[in-house]
Amino acid sequence: MRDVAVVGFAQRQMKEFEGSPTCVELLVPIFAELFEQTGWTKSDIGFWCSGSSDYLAGRAFSFVSAVDAIGAFPPVAESHVEMDAAWALYEAWLKIQTGEVDTALVYGFGKSSAGVLRRTLALQLDPYTMTPLWPDTVSIAALQARLGLEGGHWTEKDLAAVAQRSLADAADNPYAIRSGKEGVDELLARPLYADPLHKHDCSPVTDGAAAIIIAAKDHLPTTAERPAWISGFAHSVDQADLGSRDLSGSPSARRAAISANVGGAPIDVAELHAPFSHQELILRKELGLDDSVSINPSGGALTANPMFSAGLIRIGEAAKQIWSGDAQRTLGHATSGPALQQNLVCVMEANR
Repeated sequence: MRDVAVVGFAQRQMKEFEGSPTCVELLVPIFAELFEQTGWTKSDIGFWCSGSSDYLAGRAFSFVSAVDAIGAFPPVAESHVEMDAAWALYEAWLKIQTGEVDTALVYGFGKSSAGVLRRTLALQLDPYTMTPLWPDTVSIAALQARLGLEGGHWTEKDLAAVAQRSLADAADNPYAIRSGKEGVDELLARPLYADPLHKHDCSPVTDGAAAIIIAAKDHLPTTAERPAWISGFAHSVDQADLGSRDLSGSPSARRAAISANVGGAPIDVAELHAPFSHQELILRKELGLDDSVSINPSGGALTANPMFSAGLIRIGEAAKQIWSGDAQRTLGHATSGPALQQNLVCVMEANR
């Protein structure tokens, strides 16, 4: 296996929807920021890979318009996944492993405000038995949270504690669109949004984009003083039928953690893509993260959750912890599908 490291990361989240930029307008300054970080130009990138969704954009081949941010000439090697860009990062990592390229720039984007997001996401369900009923994503998460409450897996106070810590940590994150200093009791006193969830238990609708640069060991930029080496990278998926699995757990997250060797050494920081507060509790258990692990110091998806880049952002935030010297071994996680159906785990280390 070739040693590959994360060497660049940039992101944008929109606090206001009215007049928010197009995907191309979002991506151009992000690419410029990455080139400034690495000292590279477009010619140093061997492979470009993106994550987005046509049904979120409301038109076929919507990702082609985002290629305008790269530029039409000279031609580039490019690919796309209809998923969060964390899976595009996985494709780019594999591309480098083959030896075909040595560097890659991965980006994801989504304009969730273009429609009613919780209804749009019903389109990712089984098209014959589930989608015709239009169960929205918040209601499905509420059913999952209720199942865990009645099964004794967590309490309402546990959910509020996750939200309270996330909102407090987001105060130091300039890209978070939601933060707060309320205590657990104050959060519990708020009105319910989708019983048993409050609004602070649900990630906010967010427009945004993010990008990451990865490079093989012998092709690092000179600016990479402390690269975040990828030591474990895996993903797994559970059945789409919500009735075929216990929703209070996530077997695919557990399998991905085992394949990525999460338990091989202590994790200092974990950035978990948990769009709902109870899902963080599920992930901590399935990934084997004890109380010594710092969870989502960025505030996590409960404070900003741009579709199709939120998972990539978790990996970028985890990489930043290594770049800064605050952590030796970190974990970035991404999820896709309803109720934690698909999960990806990326383990990064300071030493290689």
